[in-house]
Amino acid sequence: MTDYRSTVFLPKTDFPMKAGLPQKEPGILAKWQAADLYRQLRESRAGREKFILHDGPPYANGDMHIGHALNHILKDMVVRTQTLLGKDAPYVPGWDCHGLPIEWKVEEQYRKKKLNKDEVPAVEFRAECRAYAQHWVDTQREQLKRLGINGDWDKPYLTMDFDSEATIVAELMKFAESGQLYRGAKPVMWSPVEKTALAEAEVEYEDIVSTQIDVAFEIVDSPIEELKGAYAVIWTTTPWTIPVNQALAYGPEVDYVLLATDLVEIHSGDTRSNYYLVAAELGQAFADRCFPHAALRLVKEIKGTDLAHTIARHPMHHLGGFFARPRPFLAGDFVTTEQGTGLVHMAPDHGEDDFELCKLNEIEPVFAVEGDGKYSENWTWLGGQGSVINPKFNAPDGPICTDLREAGALLAASADYKHSYPHSWRSKAKLIFRATPQWFIAMDEVLEEDDDVTPAEAGAALGFGAQSTEVPASAGTTLRDRALAAIAQTRFIPPKGENRIRAMVEGRPDWVISRQRAWGVPITLFVNKMTGQYMVDEHVNERIVAAIRERGVDAWNAEDAAALLGGGHDPDAFEMVTDILDVWFDSGCTHAFVLESGKWPELRWPADLYLEGSDQHRGWFQSSLMESCGTRGRAPYDAVLTHGFTMASDGKKMSKSLGNTVDPLKVMEQYGADIIRLWALSVDFTEDHRIGDEILRGVADGYRKLRNTFRYLLGALEGFSEAERVDAAAMPELERYILHRVHTLDGVLRRAIDDFDFNTYTRALADFANDDLSAFFFDIRKDSLYCEAADAPTRMAYRTTLDALFHALVRWAAPILVFTAEEVWNTRYPGASSVHLLDWPVIGNWHNAALGERWDRLRAIRGVVLGEIEPLRREKIIGSGLEADVTVIAYDLADKVLLTGVNLSELAIVAKAEICTGDGALASGDASSVADIRVEAKKTEYEKCERCWRHLPEVEPEGLCARCESVIASNPVAPAQAGA
Repeated sequence: MTDYRSTVFLPKTDFPMKAGLPQKEPGILAKWQAADLYRQLRESRAGREKFILHDGPPYANGDMHIGHALNHILKDMVVRTQTLLGKDAPYVPGWDCHGLPIEWKVEEQYRKKKLNKDEVPAVEFRAECRAYAQHWVDTQREQLKRLGINGDWDKPYLTMDFDSEATIVAELMKFAESGQLYRGAKPVMWSPVEKTALAEAEVEYEDIVSTQIDVAFEIVDSPIEELKGAYAVIWTTTPWTIPVNQALAYGPEVDYVLLATDLVEIHSGDTRSNYYLVAAELGQAFADRCFPHAALRLVKEIKGTDLAHTIARHPMHHLGGFFARPRPFLAGDFVTTEQGTGLVHMAPDHGEDDFELCKLNEIEPVFAVEGDGKYSENWTWLGGQGSVINPKFNAPDGPICTDLREAGALLAASADYKHSYPHSWRSKAKLIFRATPQWFIAMDEVLEEDDDVTPAEAGAALGFGAQSTEVPASAGTTLRDRALAAIAQTRFIPPKGENRIRAMVEGRPDWVISRQRAWGVPITLFVNKMTGQYMVDEHVNERIVAAIRERGVDAWNAEDAAALLGGGHDPDAFEMVTDILDVWFDSGCTHAFVLESGKWPELRWPADLYLEGSDQHRGWFQSSLMESCGTRGRAPYDAVLTHGFTMASDGKKMSKSLGNTVDPLKVMEQYGADIIRLWALSVDFTEDHRIGDEILRGVADGYRKLRNTFRYLLGALEGFSEAERVDAAAMPELERYILHRVHTLDGVLRRAIDDFDFNTYTRALADFANDDLSAFFFDIRKDSLYCEAADAPTRMAYRTTLDALFHALVRWAAPILVFTAEEVWNTRYPGASSVHLLDWPVIGNWHNAALGERWDRLRAIRGVVLGEIEPLRREKIIGSGLEADVTVIAYDLADKVLLTGVNLSELAIVAKAEICTGDGALASGDASSVADIRVEAKKTEYEKCERCWRHLPEVEPEGLCARCESVIASNPVAPAQAGA
């Protein structure tokens, strides 16, 4: 038997099937860095339409985790696809460097050394915080670069850069100058462990079990005679707030009842009849908790509105002073009958509703609980004791309940109430609401209009950078109004993000921007000791900003107060604010010191897109919105894209304690960065999604299929030259159909980019490579590629189409598989510039709807044919479809006409294909996956050509078909194999 292998045009390429990504990718990355690929991109796109994605700053604290990886891969995909479309899409990464997480870590180092942080000079402590942050910036930067993220890594933005800190201070001054900033005492989320206020975005909620108590407040005066001497009962799960109670709240629309029980034991051992006031709807639950073995009788039904002017006294009134003051009944719309007793005790120090209602009635906080969670030393009841979040302190046998029991006021107490409770996401400690003097930005302060100021002047006054063209929203609106208007003008992907942030903005309280810590941007205000008002002096502000720009946050210190104030102000008449800014204010200002500063001239304000996790609706998205609307009248972004959270493969939240975390650094060591990228861009990232070993193995399998597609293209195109190129119009229908599919895919991918739908983008590309190419086009045309003459029209048309496919696919895949695409490109074009400098592929006018519809039907019929052949292969009657004869019975005349117009044996890769017309209708039992078609298959009787392996009628045993004889006669050795 003759060996014809040397006469066959087999694909030839050095591109390996085994990727070896973990070993190969670092070398490609080093090549990009040496060539300064990012700068090359900036130069190549200079002057083109811009697309600005502004990077939200991750926290400089710890190694990159899978959430970081997903977030930055998505950002990189945005930037790369926009760049591929020909736009100038720079990417400046950044980090959030101030605040409690870093300070807490540095304090931990002190605690390990048994040192007291408060004994270290502030300048020295801040220097350690700065060094700690810089270490993690440098660490995360290298980790993110390893993911293939292309950006200005040599010049990232840091909130701790002196220029950044100075701009943050300047932005604060704008709020001060416009009157939106004020100091007030309101309850805020407070961490007794970290001794500072926290923002809602720094809070997480966990289930806890608390002590629930029912406490009786004796009514001493009321317009309702029966209430005098009775007891108003309140229910609470925070016993520690009873020592700061100042009033009771009732629901005006709630119906109440006065209930009586006999023979109630009092502390002294006496027993007497008592009356208790509770909501009618909650009366039975009250009785079950407090008097499970006694009968209660109804004394009187009372409307909530009739409780006005009722006065009670505190259970500890015998202590005198604060506790001897009357406790008025106040009407509160927030009082419900969902649980408790329908009466709520009011502690304005420790609740938002409490604070607002008491403020309306001229009742002020007393600041009894200190920053460490203990009562003040001079507080009459429990002074110096605590911490108030300690379960033992609040327990039924703890000091609070014990004293209330001795006073005859504790009706019930049990440590069994399970509920959700706020915790610090850093220390994991429970939080409290605590009223302290803080700095706030008002949400509902109406700004005055100035008829003498033009819109341009107003824009300049509100801080527009030189590149900005927007002007503020109309004056006379509040920050809340402007923020809501900006939300309406912003595109949200997915759309549900708009409702989420809108609801948050509609209901949010004033923005508390102060923190009581050391590592952060100071609130650079001088407050008049006599009036309590902060100074607004543009010259002083200019000196402060200049000093911060020169020396950073350390420039704000008492020693420099006189120099900052200048000769016109007496330093002794002012106090320097020692609080620092909330880090969310820092990050909310990034648009100002990154997009507007001119430090990165390739950027502009506003950004086209902000992209972060869905938790940032209450975090960075919102703080940026508030800051920009307060100073510029609009959002700093035109669109907001949010992604969900990455869960373990079983859908559970990742946790180190559960051992179900996935470390992207280890994944890159095992699989390579392109596998993580392919995973991130394959999932529906707008929702919570999963990752795990099995999922990653599936992704790796999908990657191998894509890699094999590129390997086939490279091998099949070996030696391709312009002399082979065929005009699309002169190609066979199959090639024109594939080009039509490319045209269709082009539209799908463009729409996906516009919608930031990278799941669709990635899957459409993979499906095209697998279904349209590998399983269909390549499968059919491999015979022409291998066995036809080099100058055969069909083979040249095929190779021309493969060239078009190569240039389209390698570009389309480049934003996803950044390393692999570079490897593919350089394999075909050694020494060429990077694939990532290329533009979107040029797609010809290949759309042909009629041809597409015709071949879609042919593919469907082909699928039925292959399905009928498969049983013969499974039963080993035949080795491949080339050994099969098929008869296709068409019950629809259109199908008969369609099939007679093509070479079905070539299309289905069989020995012989016969087309018949079916009589009548296709029996239901014979129905196949394609209507009106039935297929019969059997083993062919034709002999096999020893060169192309086709079974044809003219082939003699161990002989060749007519085509192969002709090819060998003209070219006995295939050019691609010559010299091999």
